[in-house]
Amino acid sequence: MNEINRRNLGLGLLGSVAASGLLAASSSAAPSATAPADPFALVDPELLAGAKALPPLTVSKAILPMMRARPGMPPKPAPAPQPVMKTIPGPKGAPDVSVMIIDGTGGQKGCPAYLHMHGGGFVGGRVDGGPGPLQDIASTCGALVVSVDYRLAPETAFPGALEDNYAALRWMNLNAASLGIDPKRIAVGGESAGGGHAAMLAIAARDRGEFKLAFQLLIYPMLDDRTASTRPAPDHIGHILWNSGSNRFGWESLLGMAPGSANPPAGSVPARVKDLSGLPPTFIGVGALDLFVDEDVEYGRRLIAAGVPTELLVVPGAYHGFNGVVPKATASVRFNAQALTALKRGWGLS
Repeated sequence: MNEINRRNLGLGLLGSVAASGLLAASSSAAPSATAPADPFALVDPELLAGAKALPPLTVSKAILPMMRARPGMPPKPAPAPQPVMKTIPGPKGAPDVSVMIIDGTGGQKGCPAYLHMHGGGFVGGRVDGGPGPLQDIASTCGALVVSVDYRLAPETAFPGALEDNYAALRWMNLNAASLGIDPKRIAVGGESAGGGHAAMLAIAARDRGEFKLAFQLLIYPMLDDRTASTRPAPDHIGHILWNSGSNRFGWESLLGMAPGSANPPAGSVPARVKDLSGLPPTFIGVGALDLFVDEDVEYGRRLIAAGVPTELLVVPGAYHGFNGVVPKATASVRFNAQALTALKRGWGLS
C-alpha cells in the first residue's frame, strides 16, 4: 500500500485545525467539556504521545479566521499525479464550484472515480488541505479523484454545501467519457464533516434518482446533530481533538438552528433520515474514543438493518483523527489499509 498506509485518507480536519497552528494557540481557546480524571487512560499506547500533544480546543466563531487562514499542504511531487484546480458549473442560482482533480487514470478509459469532501466541522478545512493521501488513492487505484471546495457554514447554511457537492457529482456523470471514468463506479467519501457531507450526498442521490453511486467511504463521519446536544456523550469519549462544544458549534452553523432541534431541514442530518434503504455499499471507520463512535455504530447498524452491505470498523483506544496524528502507529496503518481495501472492493478492484 506504500504511503497510503502511513498517512490519513485526506484528513481535512487536521489540515484545518492541527496544521493551522490552532493547537499552539489553545491558551486563548475555550476548554473542552468536563473531562474524566484521566482522559488518556483508555488511549492506545502507540497513540498516547500524539494525543497528549493536542491541547484542549473548542472551535468557535472567534477562531474561524485563524482556521481558514492557513495555506494548504503541498502535494507529493511527481511522479505522483498532480492536483489541478478547475471550476465547474455550480447549483442553479448559485456560484460555480471549484474542485481539485487528481488524475491517476494514465489516460485509460472506464476508470473508477472518487468524489471526496474534506473535513473541518462544516465550518473549516480546505480542498487543498492535504492532497497527498488523495494522490495515493489516485495512483494506487488508477482512479480519478475529485475533491470539492464546497461553501462553508455559517456563511452558507444547509443545503448550500450539499448542492455544491451534488453539482460535482452531476458534472462527473455528464462528463464521464471525457474524464475517462465509468459512471457506474463513482464512490463518494470523506473524513469527519466530509464523511457527513458524503452521507448527505448519498441520501440526496438516492432520493433524486438521477445518478447511482457505487460506494461510500465514511471515515469517522459527523452524522448526528444530537450528539453532545440532546444526547450527552459518555464521560470518557470525545475529549481529544474534537469535543462536544466544537460539535455543537459545527452543527448549529450548518443547520442555522440549535443542534438537536425537533425539525432540522430534511436531509441535513443523515442519522435522522428514517429510511436508509437503497444507499450504496458502505465502509464506516471510527475510533472507540471518538465523539462520533456511538452515532457511527448506530448508523452502521441501521444500514445493515436496511439491507445495505456495510463494513463497520471500531478501533480500540483511538480518538478522532488518530490516523493523521500518529500515522505510523499500528492501529493507523491497519485502519488506512482496511479503508483502502474497502474502497477498492467497492470499485470491483479486489
